[in-house]
Amino acid sequence: MPRAGTRSASSEERAWAVPESLRATLAEKYGPVYAGAEADRRLVALDLFATCGDRVTRRAIELHHLPLIGIVDYKTRRDEPYARDAFAELARRRRVKVHNPAGLLTEGLRTAIREIIPLGGGLIEVDGEEDLGALGLVESLPAGATVIYGIPGEGASFVRVDAISKEHVRHLIRQMEPRRIERGD
Repeated sequence: MPRAGTRSASSEERAWAVPESLRATLAEKYGPVYAGAEADRRLVALDLFATCGDRVTRRAIELHHLPLIGIVDYKTRRDEPYARDAFAELARRRRVKVHNPAGLLTEGLRTAIREIIPLGGGLIEVDGEEDLGALGLVESLPAGATVIYGIPGEGASFVRVDAISKEHVRHLIRQMEPRRIERGD
């Protein structure tokens, strides 16, 4: 039993932080970027896809073409609140809540993605920031799927999941700084 004033190992989880040296790499676009009607046309033509970001997830719902998984944090550009009821249709499948602080990719988020896929998908609500969830989606979705994530002011990037994109994500995660953080639950 831990001594008073010390955290137990069970109150911590693994996370990966983005080092300064990796910020420019992560800011690069890894799939074609589309906006407006072209983005809508490409989105509705997809079979298996997932979204990371409030706007792209909401747009898929508005187009009545639900992603397998939508990851949201109820904010855009980190400060504009987003209505929770906008995602109700996707949340009816399943709703999972995870803690994922800004600039980190937590094991909790990666696990939630892996576990929700065989259950038929649903909505992953992030307390914190969802941006790095796109890495977890590429890492876990099967080859042939597409991951769509929003790029503020530009549109949405469409990343095809294949062996090359999976290895690229694994390489990025290996370059991130491992951390132990306080669990958010």
